[in-house]
Amino acid sequence: MRSLLYTCVISFVITASSCKKYLDVNTNPNQPTKPTINGLLTRTTLNSALNVYRVSTNITSYYVQYLASPNTASPLDTYDDVDVSTTWTNLYDNMTDIYDLEKLAAEKGATQYQGVAKILMAMNLQFMNSLWGDAPYSSAFSGTTLTPGYDNAQTIFQTCIKLLDDGIALLGQSGSTITIPTAAGNNPDLVHKGVTAAWVRTAHALKARLLNQLSKTNQYNTAAIFTELGVAYTSNTQDAFITSFDVRNPWNQAALNNKNLLLDGWLSEQFIDAMNGKTYGIFDPRLPLLTDTTKYGDYRGTPNGKGRTGTGVSFEETYINLTGYYSSTNSPLFFITYEELKFIEAEAAFRANDRTRAYNAYIEGITANMNKMGVTAVKRDAYITHSSVSVGSANLTLDLIFKEKYKALFLNPETWNDARRYNYQYKDFTLPLNVVASSFVRRMVYPSIETSRNGANVPTGVTEVTQRLWWDQ
Repeated sequence: MRSLLYTCVISFVITASSCKKYLDVNTNPNQPTKPTINGLLTRTTLNSALNVYRVSTNITSYYVQYLASPNTASPLDTYDDVDVSTTWTNLYDNMTDIYDLEKLAAEKGATQYQGVAKILMAMNLQFMNSLWGDAPYSSAFSGTTLTPGYDNAQTIFQTCIKLLDDGIALLGQSGSTITIPTAAGNNPDLVHKGVTAAWVRTAHALKARLLNQLSKTNQYNTAAIFTELGVAYTSNTQDAFITSFDVRNPWNQAALNNKNLLLDGWLSEQFIDAMNGKTYGIFDPRLPLLTDTTKYGDYRGTPNGKGRTGTGVSFEETYINLTGYYSSTNSPLFFITYEELKFIEAEAAFRANDRTRAYNAYIEGITANMNKMGVTAVKRDAYITHSSVSVGSANLTLDLIFKEKYKALFLNPETWNDARRYNYQYKDFTLPLNVVASSFVRRMVYPSIETSRNGANVPTGVTEVTQRLWWDQ
């Protein structure tokens, strides 16, 4: 798997480098000027997954306090205005490649590739809506301008919905001139291995997620959410993820960095206390599958903003480990999962006053995540039947749904959208020590790479991370 990915990506880079470096004046006449369609598919599926990691490790996992910095008053840890130019660039570099994939597929009549490209574009573009709101899109990829204008945030949101609808429609067509390979090996589609029905399910899953993001607006429509859920995932086996990497899963690299004293992957006290029984009164059996105990034989997180309390190298706190479910060498890197959809269903049904459906989905979300992670049936059932979890449909609350979703979606960037929709009301969830912002973070400020190069088009008045995006009012 490792050699396949390396071959595909290197092949793509060799054939496609001139496409990216549009300002280069020297051209090698012996080098092909167009990327291959399979090379583009490999590169864009890989980088779409890596962008999930990049957004998480550079932004969201600190804001929802999954992670904490080992350094006192780290800017990201203390909700300061952080320049995430690299993350912005990663997103736009990949969207440029996706644009090229969609264009090439359209030229060739390869509707399967075109449909997947539409879905991949929505996957990446939705981060712009969630992190910044207004963003360049309509004129960002044509190559006619280096200073593209900004699309309105609500337009970006609707564009994501349309991209998913268009992707579904294209994948439903017959007669694609080129079909994505479906072989298990040597497959350029790192997510669904050319199974178009799987891509269609993922598109519907992403639509359900987006529609659920509107819970604070008058556009929130539970019936529309249920429609999408009805044609999305029905089990853990249908999740969208990759397990192919150049060398290792990036969370495994973070754990390896930490082992080699490049401190990384420290777990927040907030998350650890939510799992170890301190906050909710029950030990969560998933915790040993995520991290190791300290030298004291227990689980201790690092308070956000405080930094290390000891040497930082003596196992006095917990970190992402090298063998964790999400952080081993070949652990899956997820886009969206069945358990997330069950928690979306639980929330939507609760808001629609269908408590029986909400409760069943809530329990299934917990069960699905524990089964996926390999929790034993005995430990799983002991947790689920605990009085603090098994409350019955009449006693179900949004607090319980959001609490269990927060646990099950560990490291997933979608949890920052949830935290903002929920107004950060998780039990005992407090502002970091040495906090800089006046309240919890609500958005990202535009990065310097954009303000310095495209400043005339950057929206004015965006100066504070506490300013709310349109769907978070």
